[in-house]
Amino acid sequence: MSENRYPLFPLSAHLLPEGRMALRIFEPRYVRMVKEACAENKGFVMCMLNANGDKERNEHIHKIGTFAHVVDFDMLDDGLLGIKVAGSHLVEVSNIQTDKDDLRTGLCETITPWTCDLSPRQLAPMDERLKEIFGDYDELASLYDEPKFECPTWVLNRWLELLPVDGAQKQHFLAQRECTSLLNYLSALIA
Repeated sequence: MSENRYPLFPLSAHLLPEGRMALRIFEPRYVRMVKEACAENKGFVMCMLNANGDKERNEHIHKIGTFAHVVDFDMLDDGLLGIKVAGSHLVEVSNIQTDKDDLRTGLCETITPWTCDLSPRQLAPMDERLKEIFGDYDELASLYDEPKFECPTWVLNRWLELLPVDGAQKQHFLAQRECTSLLNYLSALIA
């Protein structure tokens, strides 16, 4: 697997593979990151914040992130840059460095994607409940041209993004790369 250095965009919101997110970019370091990503046709890594990590030592960023690329952008009415990003694949982040403008970069190694061979019956009612959420929240539904409600991995990733679960817990499930325990956990939360 290849390892490259990419800019890191830590957020309290989470983006996982095949996910989409709309962002408002205003900090100069992130404006630079987006400009460079677009100009060089590269991406960056969306990272989960670690509330217990030391920011000065760059421990405030969890080690599993999602490689993302910009799929759309425009200037918003308030003058800020609005972008839509799409998650591609998981990476493990190491050797985080801080640029002079406080943009963090890290060495990122692609993580083997998890496999999820759940049947539609095993996935129910998670898929139906997710369809309801997409039906209730136009801003979420509008991010996706073709939602994959029949795909277990896609459905579980969307739930993991949406639920207000601690980043450390989400990191635990991502590190396992196994969907049954995640399905059981989510089923208990959503029931």
